[in-house]
Amino acid sequence: MSNQYELATFAGGCFWCMVEPFDEQPGIIKVVSGYTGGHKENPTYEEVCSDTTGHYEAIQITFDPAVFSYEKLLELYWQQIDPTDAGGQFNDRGLSYRTAIFYHHEGQKEAAEKSKANLEASGRFNKPIVTEIVPASTFYEAEEKHQDYYKKMSFHYNMYKEGSGRAKFIRENWKTKKSDEELRKELSPIQYQVTRQNGTEPPFQNEYWNHTEEGIYVDLISGEPLFSSKDKYDAGCGWPSFTKPLRHSEIEEKLDTSHGMRRIEVRSKSADSHLGHVFDDGPGPTGARYCINSAAIRFIPKDKLKEEGYEQFLTLFE
Repeated sequence: MSNQYELATFAGGCFWCMVEPFDEQPGIIKVVSGYTGGHKENPTYEEVCSDTTGHYEAIQITFDPAVFSYEKLLELYWQQIDPTDAGGQFNDRGLSYRTAIFYHHEGQKEAAEKSKANLEASGRFNKPIVTEIVPASTFYEAEEKHQDYYKKMSFHYNMYKEGSGRAKFIRENWKTKKSDEELRKELSPIQYQVTRQNGTEPPFQNEYWNHTEEGIYVDLISGEPLFSSKDKYDAGCGWPSFTKPLRHSEIEEKLDTSHGMRRIEVRSKSADSHLGHVFDDGPGPTGARYCINSAAIRFIPKDKLKEEGYEQFLTLFE
């Protein structure tokens, strides 16, 4: 491992669901699923699930702290779990599905304790935060079939994440929640129509259709990073077009049969905003063209990324 890289180890219930949120972040070198915290050497998945080994299902992240800090990893970690559940996570019950932060040095321990205390003080949950903070121990890689499960078995993974109750919990407890009344006051009429009423703004008469400055585009309501100028191109349609999102984990694609058509709608997971549609006539390797309404996004120029808390994306423009 390079001297500039560090390890972070987290248990958050089923490790299938813990890889995706970290995997697409800048500064993340790799994410491995495995087992740790127990007494059995080289355990199998079946042994760990039987709760006889003392191990947790966990992930180990190799990351560049100069790009993505440990504090940001902690922030993202909390948003994947129910930190008040001592008996497992969602439908997965038992010792191997408990939550824990395994620190690799004193700096990580202090950061984790501070992060946990901040979450307690925030009042987000009305029950105690029970996630443990413990020293890291030997980490055993899980079997190959469990690595990158969200990519290999995407349909089953998405069904499982929804069916287990994890996705619903995240939506209800961690995503941006503003009332309809608040949004009507905060947004312009076209912004409200697009994001909340699935509207479409006029082509060639919107803010970003021919915008070429370097930077990223974030969800107008939640601020979640969605697209990069690096992936933007002129599709000739009169709306901002991108070959891919910054992170697929922040995008939801749904069948849209409105107006007598069959299209794939694109929504942001964080705020459940209507963004636009995705088509298969793009120039990139996947053929995707994300056709997005300017009224659903906000642009942050490259030189303002650090100021606005998105410094991890500066590496895109180096």
